[in-house]
Amino acid sequence: MISSFRKLIAPYYHCFLLARKYKEYSLSQRISIMFDYRRLYKSKGLNFNEYYEFAFEKQDSHFRKTFLGLNEQRYYLDYLNPKKYYSLARNKYFAHKMLENTGVKKTPLYCYYQPEGVFDGNDCIASNINDVYRILKSKNITSCVIKDTENSHGEGVIVIKQIEYQHNECLLHCFNGKILRLSKILDKYPLLFEGIIKQTKQFASFNESSVNTIRFMTTLFPNGEARVIATFIKIGRDGKCVDNAGDGGNVDACVDIDSGELKHVIRYDGIRNVTNITNHPDSNNKLNGVIINNWKDIKAQVISFQKAFPYIKAAGWDIAVTDDGPVVIEVNDMWDRTGQLFIRKGWREEIRECYQAWKKTGAKYSMYRQNNLLSDNALKKISENEWN
Repeated sequence: MISSFRKLIAPYYHCFLLARKYKEYSLSQRISIMFDYRRLYKSKGLNFNEYYEFAFEKQDSHFRKTFLGLNEQRYYLDYLNPKKYYSLARNKYFAHKMLENTGVKKTPLYCYYQPEGVFDGNDCIASNINDVYRILKSKNITSCVIKDTENSHGEGVIVIKQIEYQHNECLLHCFNGKILRLSKILDKYPLLFEGIIKQTKQFASFNESSVNTIRFMTTLFPNGEARVIATFIKIGRDGKCVDNAGDGGNVDACVDIDSGELKHVIRYDGIRNVTNITNHPDSNNKLNGVIINNWKDIKAQVISFQKAFPYIKAAGWDIAVTDDGPVVIEVNDMWDRTGQLFIRKGWREEIRECYQAWKKTGAKYSMYRQNNLLSDNALKKISENEWN
């Protein structure tokens, strides 16, 4: 746990670090920024990296008011997505099985490689190369996506365009032209072998090489009502197979919750490096103002996904859109805050409303699977008071 002394001195030390980040500013401007940060730290629990990364010195009052920072977000999500359930979303294999059993559309799961244990004859779980080979070949799998069960942000994803079966070995022809041996990628960590998503013609037109996904932020209330509180789209670049903002250099846009219209399109090249655009930087295809086809049906199905997954009461769904409707790529129980930059507002009020509704029911969950720099009393005070 973080010591009380460290929590006490943290805001003053962070003011010093923040002033160093703004070294191109005048002394009076840096002093003003430090006072502004100190106020936001006290009233919202904002950390100094967030202040700098989201350029709070330039943001309007609405963004500053509605932004949900890491410390406060953890406080709410530790309760809404409690420790006893969070692995259902965090572990991609568990999420697969849970979502399949509730009728939620998911990418097909071909094989789960779990090197701990022996699963002789299982048609899905493999513990060695022979099992993986047997399962993939018996299902006549010729292409797939390989993922680490715990990673996020598109990390470690391998897209296999062709599988060449040899004697107790597979040659994996990757999206990027490389050829890997199956035996070389099987290590001590679990892996998923999933189907490749075929997105709609409209979504392929955004960028053909990547599966372009919509992030749906949803909340579930005690009366069973599910709400969509924010939506934005992540679009890859030419030649890239991932769409994630964490990869850098991709394209992102707000999606209007009501109409499905793409707004505020940006090229995101990393923190404090954002360019407003209207067309895709590679294909020049129009993005700003485009309306996603069948938006109302897509949104209604995602709402039904949240209702079918009550263990996570505030979720970030990565949704691919296919001719058969929305398909879940993954569901996130803890997420980064970058999407608030894309939609030009925060989701503090919506998450906080859901949190307060569940607290009123008297439901009790064990809290704090992650450390906060703020004390429990400070977090409780921030959560109970309106931002000013």
